[in-house]
Order: sequence, then structure tokens, then C-alpha cells
Amino acid sequence: MAQTRAIVDALKRALKEHGLTYQHVAEELALSEASVKRLFAERQFSLKRLDQVCNLLGLEISDLVRRLEPEARIDRLTVEQEQELVSETAMLLVAICALNRWRFQQILDNYRLSEHEVITRLARLDRMGLIELLPGNRIKPLITHDFQWQKNGPIQRFFESQVQADFFQCRFNRPGELRLFLNGMLSPRSNETMQQKLRRLALDFRHCHQEDLGLPLDQRFGMSMMLAIRPWEVAVFQQYRRPGTDKPYPGSR
Repeated sequence: MAQTRAIVDALKRALKEHGLTYQHVAEELALSEASVKRLFAERQFSLKRLDQVCNLLGLEISDLVRRLEPEARIDRLTVEQEQELVSETAMLLVAICALNRWRFQQILDNYRLSEHEVITRLARLDRMGLIELLPGNRIKPLITHDFQWQKNGPIQRFFESQVQADFFQCRFNRPGELRLFLNGMLSPRSNETMQQKLRRLALDFRHCHQEDLGLPLDQRFGMSMMLAIRPWEVAVFQQYRRPGTDKPYPGSR
């Protein structure tokens, strides 16, 4: 019973983290919201229903169980810690490699960094709580499965200023590349529906990343995916708008 309580509590936390409500769960299970509230209150979940709710979150039941692990892990850094990472390119490089489960020798083999340079930066990551540097320079990441960078923090700003333009210098027509651009007119409700789908797709990406961390490095490739949706009109069109014809999006004022 204690284990069941812990799993349901972990499920509730996951829903909150991803901005999902009992109403979203009700729609997924084809139940009333009152019935879903009762399921959570009484903790009466069948495996099938538990699997359905996990699917809504883009998780597997095993992912939920892993959340019960007592080992201390972090789900984000402080702003100051992120700033420390972006203050030096080599530091950020070693951090990304470490979090993607590169071994110490693989970092040395692939980048022009000395043993001393890599060890020094790994030690800093250890002090930050991002990794545990074990004997023999073995690296153990200490982040949760849903680790995220600070919203509008140093890492995201670094991406916007240094990486974003470089990312789009591409025709997206080679193997492993895809770019989609869609334009249309949606109601606020449809916009929210699309945002939920994008969040679930982002969770699918994260889940695939976690699954593939167990593969050898030569079978994994650095991948980046950008997902976005916003009320927006092409800037060159705006010059033709008549005064007073802009439509404020609900909640934007």
C-alpha cells in the first residue's frame, strides 16, 4: 500500500510539473473529472489506467518508478551555476559531454583538452552537484530524468545569442534533418491543444534520449530539436496594417 501511495504521489507531481490537470487526465481516460479525482484520492489505479496517464505525460511506468529512487538528484541548476557553465566554452563542453554519459577517455579522444583540463572541469561539476566524479575518473551524472535549464537563464540566453543562428544555417535536406513551418489561424483553445501536443513531443524526445544513453557512444549522435508556437505575423506584413486593427491575444494585456 505504501508503494502504491508513493507511485500515485509521483504521478500527481509529474502532472503538476507538466502543467496537466485532472481534466486532461479525464479526457485521456474518457472519464468524468469527478471520477478521476476519486481515482487519485482512493489510489485505485489499474495498470491499464496508470499506463494511459503515463502516456499522457510521455512517460513509461518504469520512468515513474525510477522517480521513487531515494538517491539525491537535481532537476535544475541555480542561475549562478548556469552562469559558471557558460562563462567558459570548455567548461560548458565538458558539462554537456558528462551529462550525455561520455567517458573520460572519450572526451580526451574527441577534443583538444588535456587530462588536467578535463579533470579540473569535472571536479567543478562535482562540486556543483551535476555529477559525481568517481575513482578512475569515472563520471556519474546526478540529474533527474526531467532536468531542465533555467527559463530565460544563462544557458537559454547563450543558445539565443550563440547557437540559434548557427542552428538555422542549414537547408534541412540531408539524412537526419527535418524542418517544418506551418501557418494558419487558430482559436485560443486550439492553440492550447497544440501547446499540449508540443509538450508531449518534447517529453518523447527526452524519453528517447534517456533510453539511448545506454547505447555505445558511436551509436549516438548529437541532436537538437526546436519546437515553438506563438501568435505572430511576419514583420514585413505589419507595415500594411491599418491603425487599430491589431488583435490582442487573450491574456496578453
